[in-house]
Amino acid sequence: MHIQKSALIIHGAPNADECFDPGVPSPSNHHWLPWLQKQLIVRGYEAHTPEIPYPYEPHYPTWKREFERYSLNHETILVGHSCGGGFLVRWLSENPSVVVGKVLLVAPWIDIERSRTTDFFDFHIDPAIATRTKGLMLFNSSNDGPNIHTSVERILAIVHHIQYREFQNYGHFCVEDMKRIEFPELLEFIIS
Repeated sequence: MHIQKSALIIHGAPNADECFDPGVPSPSNHHWLPWLQKQLIVRGYEAHTPEIPYPYEPHYPTWKREFERYSLNHETILVGHSCGGGFLVRWLSENPSVVVGKVLLVAPWIDIERSRTTDFFDFHIDPAIATRTKGLMLFNSSNDGPNIHTSVERILAIVHHIQYREFQNYGHFCVEDMKRIEFPELLEFIIS
């Protein structure tokens, strides 16, 4: 049986001002997400960028419901940016029977200080999540914020067999920081 190559690209949790600004694209259509989706589509993937309701107030059951609308298999690629990356760490930790393709966490945030979330990140990171993937990679930038660096350090300290790549001056991997919507390094990891 032929397994359809698929990908889910999960956006982060922008602030409410950004969400309600008519001049700013919706979270699933912002930064490098639509570029990556298109690059995967032209390579034969069924690629989706779900739009999560009220992303500025992260609510785990809502994110879980939207994510689980899509079927996953051992070929499904998962990409999460910021809160989306943190979401993937939790979801994979809480679903130990699921095996997926490559997983890429871009500046993952798990709100260790609970600065914006309450119970969204109340979970235990499974040190073995990478063993249920075809490769788990974490992208971090030298000049991202301290709360992201704290999250990255926690994930790297707990998860075994995780790959790590640090970029110089990519900020939070937003279009404002990178000065472009293309993210070839990310695509290269996925298709290599």
